[in-house]
Amino acid sequence: MLASIAQSGNDMAKNWLRLAAGAAGSGAPADYLAHMGVNREHVGALQAEYLEKQKALWQALAAGMPDTGVRAAPGDRRFAAREWRDDPYYSYLQQSYLLAAEYLEKLVEAAALEGQAKERLRFTVRQWVDAMSPANFAATNPEVLRLAQETRGESLTRGVAQLIADARRGRIAQTDESAFEIGRDLAVTPGTVVHENELMQLIQYAPAGAEVAKRPLVMIPPCINKYYILDLQPENSFVRYAVEQGHTVFMVSWRNVGPEQGGYGWDDYLEMGVLEALRTARAITRADRVNALGFCVGGTLLGAALAVMAAKGEKLVESVTYLTTMLDFSDTGQIGLFVDEASVAGREASLGRGGILPGVELAAVFSALRANDLIWPYVVNNYLKGGTPAAFDLLYWNADSTNLPGPMYCWYLRHTYLENKLRVPGALTNLGVPVDLGKVDRPSFIVATREDHIVPWRSAYRSLELLGGKKTFVLGAAGHVAGVINPAAKKRRSYWSGTSTPQDADAWLERASEHPGSWWPQWAAWLGKHKGGARKAPRKPGNARYRAIEPAPGRYVKQKAN
Repeated sequence: MLASIAQSGNDMAKNWLRLAAGAAGSGAPADYLAHMGVNREHVGALQAEYLEKQKALWQALAAGMPDTGVRAAPGDRRFAAREWRDDPYYSYLQQSYLLAAEYLEKLVEAAALEGQAKERLRFTVRQWVDAMSPANFAATNPEVLRLAQETRGESLTRGVAQLIADARRGRIAQTDESAFEIGRDLAVTPGTVVHENELMQLIQYAPAGAEVAKRPLVMIPPCINKYYILDLQPENSFVRYAVEQGHTVFMVSWRNVGPEQGGYGWDDYLEMGVLEALRTARAITRADRVNALGFCVGGTLLGAALAVMAAKGEKLVESVTYLTTMLDFSDTGQIGLFVDEASVAGREASLGRGGILPGVELAAVFSALRANDLIWPYVVNNYLKGGTPAAFDLLYWNADSTNLPGPMYCWYLRHTYLENKLRVPGALTNLGVPVDLGKVDRPSFIVATREDHIVPWRSAYRSLELLGGKKTFVLGAAGHVAGVINPAAKKRRSYWSGTSTPQDADAWLERASEHPGSWWPQWAAWLGKHKGGARKAPRKPGNARYRAIEPAPGRYVKQKAN
């Protein structure tokens, strides 16, 4: 068995080297790129440069230790084992691979393509290059071979068993899922479900002290994920932090929809989700207005709902927090590479009138955006080394995918990602009224994260131009989730803030000040100005109309995607 796997991996590695060498001569990759308008003289110069570097590498190998100064990028953990540095064979494999990858990337940049076509080519070539890393094959990964020898093949046997198990579940295990249970280890902030309908449950969290703010805080999480990203373990729970700041917090827990809910659309999510949650929270607390928070797609839904309320003259919300939210979809990052007229029309034909988009499909897309972080390390660890992934709450949440109704998903794709109409005053009609984000005149606190690959921070910054009211913009370090879930107590990472908001995002960053630690305290101070005073904490959740249904986290969040 070991010999068979090794031979298979060796063949794949040889094919990679053959393709890379072909790209430097008259092979398919170079010809393909030449047909896309790459100047042949430029291609010839790149080929000559590549061949010269490979020649120098061969000469170094013949001398006993290949070292031409080619190095993996800082933070690239694929080549961390000592053999990649100290063993001539593996050092050569690594450097030859990196040279070929560099060459193909230069060919891509030389292609006479623009805009999304160029970005798609970059993405496709990067996916292929990442997949062909010698670290991804048993025969060319020194750690895999060493472990197989030490365990007499047991590591490979375990790996095959885990491959079969993952094939049955339809996804790669990224964490030890047996280590967590919703309501036991995650989503444990005390609370009660006080309202529910076909699309959501509304949770009211128990107060932390004798007094609470008069105005409650209503959180709208993304409907493409479970809400407990905002309520992971107690030490990194954003919900718990907000409760400890003296707010009565309400949370929308979106239903993991099944066939019975497959006909719901965007307007249903606005009416039955966002607006019903805001109105219910105000009724329970008897407040004049509520404070609202939206995360990612939840923020997009919240922005649209606020525009509906503005058009109808409904004064329900005092302040708004947008966490890594896009309202202007001019630049959607790599996700936009998956969206064009043909793909959207295909989805509309299959799901536009009803049906379910499986959550596992969206999860696969998000993983593909960061394949070297969310795919290949687990392929190597789980299947080649037979290892068990570590217990990590954030990755457990990441794997807990959520289905979406087809009509809602198709409307969202076409009118935001494809046509970018939400930013245009009056271009869309939601709940019977034209929406205009400029009429949303509420104070807003907008949070973006600098390394976000889902909501590029400059796209989030464009919300400043669209929204009315007084706006505060903060830029956190790290990515889409880690930059948001950054507990103040841990004093990790940093964030940027500024007093002026020029039209250009980079101009804002040049003038902004960097602060160590989390942005949570600055947000808490800002929200405190909109709490409307204090009142005695309620003795029990809900009221005579909205009675307790069940303890948090409720049933909906525990429903698994099919």
